[in-house]
Amino acid sequence: MDEAEPGAFDRGARRNAAVTQLFVALDVPTTDEAVLLAQTLAPHLDGYKVGFELLLGAGPKSITTVAELGKPIFADAKLLDITNTVERAARQLGKLGARYVSVHASGGEEMIAAACRGLADGAIGKAGILAVTVLTSLDREAMASVGIGGSTKDQVARLAKLAAAAGAEGVVCSANELEVVRDAAPGLLRVTPGIRMDNTTHDQRRVASPSEAARLGADIVVVGRPIIRAEDPIAAAVAIAQDMRSPRRTLET
Repeated sequence: MDEAEPGAFDRGARRNAAVTQLFVALDVPTTDEAVLLAQTLAPHLDGYKVGFELLLGAGPKSITTVAELGKPIFADAKLLDITNTVERAARQLGKLGARYVSVHASGGEEMIAAACRGLADGAIGKAGILAVTVLTSLDREAMASVGIGGSTKDQVARLAKLAAAAGAEGVVCSANELEVVRDAAPGLLRVTPGIRMDNTTHDQRRVASPSEAARLGADIVVVGRPIIRAEDPIAAAVAIAQDMRSPRRTLET
């Protein structure tokens, strides 16, 4: 792993380094399980994602507990509500130690901006909002069923521009849309879930290998089941990290 201050992501200073980072999704129900998993995998990754299972099982304070291990926390809360509610929720997540907090970009520019204000007000250190564009479980047909026309790339481009205008630090998108985000909003951090070492998709429809995601410009890849459900999670994490960093790539400014 490249040495850096925990949570640091200076796109300019590190533009010539292979900087794609690996976060593991701690999709377990208890804090004890999350801490054990985080400690076991710590030497092989750059940060942790705390999602709904842990947030609703162990509770939001699990963010603080895991953050004490010294790596950045991505609180994948996917906030979507009226601006006041989202602003206050983001503030609380910042107080708990979240480095990144996700909101649904479909909530609109005002909602994303409110989340940015709340997180900045509550954050212990540097923190930023990640706007979720199109879930990796959706494709064009699924989008059409809920009234969203056009391709996933069209929708991601629209939402990336909106997120940038609202002050978000980055977006969450599949590897398929990484280049779309680069073109639509080049200053945004690009966070990519749906990472698989094989062709298994589970409930996701738009997936990619670690090396493909890195090659296409992912700044952070988030991996859950391929690591935490593996027979040997350490070996799985090492294999994904090695695949992600070969061949090495440079990060665009």
